[in-house]
Amino acid sequence: MDSEPRARVLVVDDDATIAHALGGKLTYVGYAVEVATEPRPIVERIRAARAEWDVVLLDVGLPEISGIDVLKQLRASGSLASVVMLTGDDSATTATMCMRAGAFHYLTKPCLPIELASVVESAARHTLLRRRLALAQPPEATAILVGESAAFGRLREAIDRIAAQHVAVLIQGESGTGKELVARALHAGGRPGRPFLAINCSAIPDTLIDSELFGHVKGAFTGAMMDRDGVFAEADGGTLFLDEIGDMPLHVQARLLRVLQEGEVRPIGSTEVRTVDVRVIAATHVNLAAAVAAGRFREDLYYRLNVVALHVPPLRERRDDIALLVAHFLRKHAGVAAPALTSEALDALVAAAWPGNVRELENALQHAIALHTDGKIGLEALPASLAARPSAAGSPDATGDDEGGSLLPFGEAKRRVNVIFERSYLLKVLERARGSMSEAARLAGIDRTNLRRLLRRHGIKVEVFRRVRRASR
Repeated sequence: MDSEPRARVLVVDDDATIAHALGGKLTYVGYAVEVATEPRPIVERIRAARAEWDVVLLDVGLPEISGIDVLKQLRASGSLASVVMLTGDDSATTATMCMRAGAFHYLTKPCLPIELASVVESAARHTLLRRRLALAQPPEATAILVGESAAFGRLREAIDRIAAQHVAVLIQGESGTGKELVARALHAGGRPGRPFLAINCSAIPDTLIDSELFGHVKGAFTGAMMDRDGVFAEADGGTLFLDEIGDMPLHVQARLLRVLQEGEVRPIGSTEVRTVDVRVIAATHVNLAAAVAAGRFREDLYYRLNVVALHVPPLRERRDDIALLVAHFLRKHAGVAAPALTSEALDALVAAAWPGNVRELENALQHAIALHTDGKIGLEALPASLAARPSAAGSPDATGDDEGGSLLPFGEAKRRVNVIFERSYLLKVLERARGSMSEAARLAGIDRTNLRRLLRRHGIKVEVFRRVRRASR
């Protein structure tokens, strides 16, 4: 066991017995563990930017504040901690909800010590990688708009036409498609070298968003200890990106409309106004027209923001771009020494449904870079959730159907389906057998020679399971 803790782990579960049992297992194998049974103090620490953990084990069913809500606040705070969700429900719906909210992984309670230690170790490595990457200089925003598909080409052409025009733009698209990157590209083409500020309207409490946007003067409300410029003043001369504009409260929408019409900002508690020159770009993943009809969004503000509308296509509609995106993210996150991707792994990436779009693809590749072995990214290095998901439209299903109903050759269809099944099955067998080849062969009903051959084919290292087994004793 190491003399110093390898990583800082927070365990949050309202069942004190479970929380302390998990904490004890992780402390034994060398982690610095903190246990909490109440979510509210944890949320307060997150808001105060004191979330200094490497890995967070978070129960889905917490009282007062759900585990999913705590996860969302952790992600909105900018924390790089990897979050593993704990749930007593192993349904696909729960798993998908956790992963789309930004979880690194999820575990079904009760979990085996070997499974717990393995996932936490991988999560800690993922956090370390993300922190190293955060210190690197980010590439230019326009360079991140990677893609040559027809759908993405139309978006690029639209950006080129309107970037230099001082018009409001509404960017629409699903979560994770890259709406902020489109906003940055518009800014770079129209107001380069000037301020670019981005805020997520859904991540700011209703009581604070007014102050965040327009500023306040000292004493305007309880806690206003000094004057504060809002983001409109900070972005003067540049661009302000308002993400998830559909979640903005109605009373704030009225003030925003006035700023857009008059070009003037009045901080809360002040009688003075300030003239600002700000290009506003808004984004949403919801149907704003429907929100207007339902009375949740002002019609006049909708038309003011929607001078030009851009649609960012989901990844499933630009599947031809996946290989380019994979190459881009490997270079971005691993540099010139980026590991190679096996053909089986690339097939799995192209076939995946990607409900989280480009953001999910990038996270999957960061996960794979952290877990790869021998300079290659194989199926075993990809997130387990990819193997558990059904194929996306356009990829072969269990009967070999491709998009449009055409049939793949039998051999190719069978190979693609078997690759995903075999990898998932072998990992599960080794987890159950705790790294014992004899027990794994018995459980699988095959001899050890064939088992070794399958493990070599998928690049699975049984030594990893054995090391975790020894650590959990």
